[in-house]
Amino acid sequence: MLRTPILYLSQAGWARRIVTRVGPARRMANRFVAGETAAEAVRTIQQLNALNINATLDHLGESVTSEREAERAADDYVHVLERIGAAGARSNVSLKLTQFGLDLSEDFCTANTRRVVAAAQAGDNFVRIDMEGTPHTDRTLRVLRALHAEFENVGLVVQAYLYRTATDVEALIDEGVRLRLCKGAYQEPGNLAFPKKGDVDENYDRLARRLLDAARHGPPAGHNGRFPPLAALATHDAARIEAAKAYAQQIGLGRECYEFQMLHGIRRDLQEGLAREGYAVRVYVPYGTEWYPYFMRRLAERPANLWFFLSNLVKR
Repeated sequence: MLRTPILYLSQAGWARRIVTRVGPARRMANRFVAGETAAEAVRTIQQLNALNINATLDHLGESVTSEREAERAADDYVHVLERIGAAGARSNVSLKLTQFGLDLSEDFCTANTRRVVAAAQAGDNFVRIDMEGTPHTDRTLRVLRALHAEFENVGLVVQAYLYRTATDVEALIDEGVRLRLCKGAYQEPGNLAFPKKGDVDENYDRLARRLLDAARHGPPAGHNGRFPPLAALATHDAARIEAAKAYAQQIGLGRECYEFQMLHGIRRDLQEGLAREGYAVRVYVPYGTEWYPYFMRRLAERPANLWFFLSNLVKR
């Protein structure tokens, strides 16, 4: 019941102006966001690496309105890739194409993103393109395919709550694209996405099995912890994780051939437990000043996050 209005608020400018001025919102955002600077984010990655956990770094931002903003985003990513390399950190990067100008021009966005993928390739690193809402799905796929035709070190996120994803996954597996499977965090209409959680879970398990099957014959992860394996399963749902582990064991798939991915600040116990069991784990580490939309999507995902925020708001 609360997911829809919270996701609406994540895109509302008036709500952003109010929430970002509230102290408890900033403090709680710190639970999910690894600071405002690249240096803070790299320190967080090094702490994760010490626990045998890899990372993917995301410089928060989306839906830019000028080419200069998009070019600055690419500059920031090139800079943070240099920082990752200099620190010897085990991390790749994730980005959103609307931060790189997708709403301005598809060709401009592709050229802008190419600069980051080329910088990552030069540093033996990897770029993951996040999937946004369905108004951007087809354009995101076109940009990904244009870049993947030139570079092997670029992959994509796919969302289990969309009806179309099963078809997209088959095509992308055939093309050799490294995929991260998540459930999906945007508000979508019932004609495009499964409206019930149980149906999303069932589709997630089905798609996870397909990725694990593909991983038996696909390229392995990179030696440095930056290149992820072909199959990356992003979820904090213990039932989904156990189902994937059981299926991988059933088909004889080694733990080095796939990885579990989670968000910074959520289920740290589960992250560390999987790492101790010898599973590959990668944590999505966002940083930057543009934290509001990301923060609101985290509130929408888990009621416990929302109630914790509201209780702290009342205590002011």
